[in-house]
Amino acid sequence: MSINVHSHAFAGNPLLSKFSFSGHPLPPSAALEALNARIGLPNTHSYPSLSFKVLPFRNGRPLASSEASSGDSPPIWHLGWLGLDDLRVIFDNSGAQLSVDSLVYLNSSAEDDAVYWAIDVSAEVIELGSKTGLRFVELRTLMVATDWSDLQAMGNLAIAGHAKALLEWHNVSRFCGHCGEKTVPMEAGRRKQCPNGSCKKRIYPRVDPVVIMLVIDRENDRALLAKRPMRLHRLYTCLSGFTEPGESLEEAVRRETWEETRVEVGEVVYHSSQPWPVGPSGIPCQLMVGFFAYAKSLEITVDKKELEGALTSLMLSGTVEKK
Repeated sequence: MSINVHSHAFAGNPLLSKFSFSGHPLPPSAALEALNARIGLPNTHSYPSLSFKVLPFRNGRPLASSEASSGDSPPIWHLGWLGLDDLRVIFDNSGAQLSVDSLVYLNSSAEDDAVYWAIDVSAEVIELGSKTGLRFVELRTLMVATDWSDLQAMGNLAIAGHAKALLEWHNVSRFCGHCGEKTVPMEAGRRKQCPNGSCKKRIYPRVDPVVIMLVIDRENDRALLAKRPMRLHRLYTCLSGFTEPGESLEEAVRRETWEETRVEVGEVVYHSSQPWPVGPSGIPCQLMVGFFAYAKSLEITVDKKELEGALTSLMLSGTVEKK
């Protein structure tokens, strides 16, 4: 059996790979200086040729717009990038104050001399006014609606995922875990610093690995799928779970499969990985690591606390047929 996946959701972020500013990404310190100069703070170096693009989020949802597509295809989504001047006008009209520290630097692009930022407006009463067609959309909705063969659309999805992860990390790291002091953003939001002189802890986003596995019955060419509570009706997916401290990824695959279905797994084979910024908000920076897992036992006993049900499916020419 051979399974090929050409695209991963939230992977291939163009701002982290091929885009650059004059051959190199604009360092966070320079990006922050350019932002301060544009907002009007004194004694800062200006970058007059740069444009600023900001992606607002509300409760983990990016601003986006859609346009009708031809035929029966779903709508085409676009991220709702705002210019810095537009963002300032929206804040002023809403009686809110735009703070430099609330903006998180994503990266820069040489292709359009643009500096990209994200901002969380969940705590602000922001009215978009004349910005018709824009609304805050669940990231999973954008993932499902995106044409995965469109590289530009997939790149935008990856940018939105990266921005969401950084903003949610800021929300859950407001205080130093060592002394309890309120943290301050540094390096244009790329890290945080404890201001306590006796502590001074540097805090960076931490990536938490999540394993996801296609459990396979080799002899009968079947795969094990499961349905989780509170998900879409009749939606069955691969098993998945978090790694425990002191546990390898392969051990996590075997443990999670056993705990949820009482199926024993032997050989575990790595497939690929992808960012996963749509998991629990308390764990914002997740890396999903995919595996093939080969079953040693075939009897299924579902853990009802974790799953609503499980089934085995025939694997036929790369498709899945329920059995």
